[in-house]
Amino acid sequence: MVDINWDELGFSYMKTPFRYRSHWKDGKWDEGELTEDNQLHISESSPAIHYGQQCFEGLKAYRCKDGSINLFRVDQNAKRFNQSGGRLLMPHVPEEKFIEAVKQVVLANHEYVPPYGTGGTLYIRPLLIGTGDSMGIGPAPEYIFTVFCMPVGFIFKGDLEPSNFIVSDYDRAAPVGTGAVKVGGNYASSLLPGEKAKEQSFSDCIYLDPQTHTKIEEVGSANFFAITKNNEFVTPISPSILPSITKYSLLYLAQDRLGMKAYEGDVFIDELDQFSEAGACGTAAVISPIGGIKYGDDFHVFYSESEVGPVTKRLYDELTGIQFGDVEAPKDWIINLKVDK
Repeated sequence: MVDINWDELGFSYMKTPFRYRSHWKDGKWDEGELTEDNQLHISESSPAIHYGQQCFEGLKAYRCKDGSINLFRVDQNAKRFNQSGGRLLMPHVPEEKFIEAVKQVVLANHEYVPPYGTGGTLYIRPLLIGTGDSMGIGPAPEYIFTVFCMPVGFIFKGDLEPSNFIVSDYDRAAPVGTGAVKVGGNYASSLLPGEKAKEQSFSDCIYLDPQTHTKIEEVGSANFFAITKNNEFVTPISPSILPSITKYSLLYLAQDRLGMKAYEGDVFIDELDQFSEAGACGTAAVISPIGGIKYGDDFHVFYSESEVGPVTKRLYDELTGIQFGDVEAPKDWIINLKVDK
């Protein structure tokens, strides 16, 4: 067994023994293989470095009570990965190749999947970058598809502890730009506003829609949701929001399991008093309750700055129960991996 204090996991890089690597050249992918080398060896002129031709994904593996490991909706990550890559003219990674790579990496590093009950998970990062000798602005001549992993804890505060956020004056993405795909440029542009938020003692910032600056779009690197005072689940709709797999899972669970009306719609920043609860959601964030939002001179508190709201708690329990194998999952949401002992 590996020597890790599972109770002190944060969200930082840890080298695990194996990662998957595959190369695209002359119009096709090689078969790919596991490797112990955690360094990428690329040309100094690679388009990924100069022109941002790269995309990535984030998903997790969950240790179940019986010792097996669950993967959650990995097929949806494969689909979104190709939507991101296609937006930047990168080659399609076959869905079965993507899923098989994830399985290989998880099983090869299974000792790093935190034990059941610790709250930790194995974070999995698929990455696609444009490489090869190329100085012109255009698609790369070669590509690397790699998948690595590491055990993680919570990205914001601890388990269901509310966080406060501040509305940013910066835009996260252009109205018809790359906001709806998972590419590095979106995150690079969030570094400065995120740092400014932390300097003011907020967990991160809230981004408004880039066209009118009147509607909530995203919460740092996560999606936003709210519970209305008449018990409806709403999450923002916009062509510049990343389509979060966690968000769409919550939309389904709110309606199917909790019997709520659940929908995507406009969430106006000056109408926060319509909501009794709010939260951030995503693979890394899971569900992070929002205690309050500062907008201009106003600080609006939702359910509480110190306690999670009841609907948010029910959604969290349902979602994580499915992920860790304690609650029955909807059809095709879970791939269960058996570990050889």
